[in-house]
Amino acid sequence: MNENNIQTKPHNVIIDNRRKMELTGVRDVSGFDEQTVSLITEMGGLVIKGTGLHITRLSLDTGDVTVEGNVNAMQYTTAGTPSKGLVSKLFR
Repeated sequence: MNENNIQTKPHNVIIDNRRKMELTGVRDVSGFDEQTVSLITEMGGLVIKGTGLHITRLSLDTGDVTVEGNVNAMQYTTAGTPSKGLVSKLFR
């Protein structure tokens, strides 16, 4: 494989009754609170909006994230990805 080719992980989103989201292909968490979770995925930025949101599982090694709470909306924000997110800034 050429050095310039970047291996990407598959990105999937599974929403269970608007109460639980299981995501794969997540590179980083750029921010979160009870109303908004912002992620950097293999497909760009993703913003999840709702109430009572919390991250119950986070593994950036495998790219798996589970978000629970009342999910009202989700939106992809960009095709590109910022270089660093919240988690990578915390663990310098």
